[in-house]
Amino acid sequence: MSLPSEAQRPSRDIPLPSPARSRSDDVEIQSTRDVGVVIVAGGSGTRTGGSELKQFRWVAGKPALLHSVQAFMARDDVAIVVVVLPKAYAADPPPWLFQCDVERLLVSTGGAERHESVVNGLEDLPEHVTIAVVHDAARPLVTDDTIARVIAEARKGHGAIAALPVVDTLKEVDADGRIVRTVDRTHLWRAQTPQAFPRELLERAHIAARRDGVGATDDAALLERLGLPVVVVQGSERGMKITSAADFARADALSTVPE
Repeated sequence: MSLPSEAQRPSRDIPLPSPARSRSDDVEIQSTRDVGVVIVAGGSGTRTGGSELKQFRWVAGKPALLHSVQAFMARDDVAIVVVVLPKAYAADPPPWLFQCDVERLLVSTGGAERHESVVNGLEDLPEHVTIAVVHDAARPLVTDDTIARVIAEARKGHGAIAALPVVDTLKEVDADGRIVRTVDRTHLWRAQTPQAFPRELLERAHIAARRDGVGATDDAALLERLGLPVVVVQGSERGMKITSAADFARADALSTVPE
């Protein structure tokens, strides 16, 4: 895999107007915007039922995907948000997606697997972006505190993921459902997104994964296999992932609970 330069990439900018700013404002803002966000929304979401993609379904007052886009665009350090959509939707995104700063929005086409979608999004990040954040659109209630924590750790030169410590007792079972042992949960965490990385490390990990024919359910695993450091930061119950139809009701309820 090669990651093309910005000049080689086809433009996917959405040509809609944005509020006017002075040139001095632009200079100050651009100097602090070094974070690029890839929101993975390329899945079919068949487990939630219905014909509508789960990332397009309404939850807590707006489409699930729009929650995440607006959460990241509310930050002054975010230079661009790349939304990776299924091929059928990438050329004609839903109109509500434009209810944000369209100058910082790009739409990319998803791949057959999640890691391919992430690579497509990474290829669209501007060259000046040094911190890459990956987030699943299926986690619409991401909080700014969580975003800030993973970015702060990535600025230290290593990867960081939002996660929650495991609080339930874990049992390992055999093929017949018999308990083999009780697993020590002391050092176990439930991984969430967002996950943030120095861009160079994340690109290196994806290049190596493609070379070796390796996939992963999250990006941290690709760094781990190369021995690159990744830390966990405290996530949030609001960072739940919507995987079933019942999860929409749970997310609606969580959205009313103070952060």
